[in-house]
Amino acid sequence: MRLVLAAAVLLAVPASAQTDWPTADPADVESIDAIMSAVYEVISGPATQERDWDRFRSLLHPQARLIPTGRRDDAGVASVLSVDDYVERAAATFRDAPLFQGKGFFETEAARRIERYGSIAHIWSTYESRLDPDEVPFARGINSFQLFWDGRRWHVLTIYWEQESEATPIPDVYLVD
Repeated sequence: MRLVLAAAVLLAVPASAQTDWPTADPADVESIDAIMSAVYEVISGPATQERDWDRFRSLLHPQARLIPTGRRDDAGVASVLSVDDYVERAAATFRDAPLFQGKGFFETEAARRIERYGSIAHIWSTYESRLDPDEVPFARGINSFQLFWDGRRWHVLTIYWEQESEATPIPDVYLVD
């Protein structure tokens, strides 16, 4: 009963009710392929290019969460961020982090697995991160996307990810489509 009530509450406030939330380009959100491409496209670019954070926001549900995970002091950690928290953090990182000084950030999808039921989809997206599109990746990992189809468009509800490490190498099964 609680689950049914929680779902009813979530569905009672459509994303379109958020008047200050940017409107998505219909081409960006018409299919799973389109929204996945748009997410990777909007966060990638040369150091001199400010990201189009309004386009990024338009791809996500206003209550979406972005959750980077990893290990610290031999324990798993997760940071749960709102869309605006992520935008603030990512913009500062691209601007200020020594790794990115004078360099770009380009993230591409290396492989994808999709599971869909009704209006929900889960995408297991293996990514590669580069400082220049022609360089070898400096990092890889897996993005777990949860998407919602509202009958008109896809919304990203969650991006939950972990970067590959020596302790957590990406299994071969997640490196091919």
